Amino acid sequence: MRRVSFLRNTLQLLSPARSQGGSQAPQSAAHVVVRCYAAPPKRFYKHTGVLSCDGQYEITLDQRKLKTPQGTVFRVKSEPLALAVALEWDSQKDRINQSNMHLSSLCNTAIDNPNHLVKFDAVQQILSFLETDTILFQSADQDTPNAKELYDMQVREWNPIIEWFNERFGVNVQPSRDIGVPSISDEEKGKIQRYLLSYNDWAIHGFCFAVETIKSIILTLACVERLIPVEKAVLLSRLEEEYQSGFWGRVEWAHDLNQQQMQARLAAAVLFIHMNSNSVALRHKDP
Repeated sequence: MRRVSFLRNTLQLLSPARSQGGSQAPQSAAHVVVRCYAAPPKRFYKHTGVLSCDGQYEITLDQRKLKTPQGTVFRVKSEPLALAVALEWDSQKDRINQSNMHLSSLCNTAIDNPNHLVKFDAVQQILSFLETDTILFQSADQDTPNAKELYDMQVREWNPIIEWFNERFGVNVQPSRDIGVPSISDEEKGKIQRYLLSYNDWAIHGFCFAVETIKSIILTLACVERLIPVEKAVLLSRLEEEYQSGFWGRVEWAHDLNQQQMQARLAAAVLFIHMNSNSVALRHKDP
């Protein structure tokens, strides 16, 4: 029941100018370079659906089967994941904004594997974030009242998560209070590596996406292990930015939009990990 509630709460978050040659006089008007982006494609379908095929699930857009960017038929092993992807496509309005369709993008990456990553290499890529983990760097300059206040906030908010991480994985990672990186032994890295390798290839793509979003393995694992919700993980990853915004002021639309985008990305990653790691069965109503 706790896992179902966790998944439900997480799902709710989801032309250059030509040069003048010869002796011609320079133009008085300034040349303005405009970057033009292609408009998102128009929605070309009315209905979305999910088909069961040989133990896997496909997405249909009207009568067409959804395909990946490389032209492979879109198939997933998890029915809840297929339904969530179908919901992403169904929620598009007049235009298809694929940049906000994070579950679809994660599935496409896992199916096509455009970077040709094997699981071990992907895990090494995730582990490379450990020594530069956001919450392992706490404010070193405490000479001013503001810096001392920020440091106290980091200790109060981050240290309980670090203590949980150490106890959960049997390591002794300590935060850095200067510009140096924390000292983490190969044995400690090996424990985290073995944990990550216990997940399948698809879930590892979710871990990569989550860690790249909040720049923290520790917060990602705390979120996946249901210690903290997605909103809390994003807030903790932005602790210094939020503090500075509170002190100097914030541009509401910019800061709020960035926070919401991070929440959407992390929520999609966590859902993707769980839906590819657990045997989640849906109960269908009798007709």
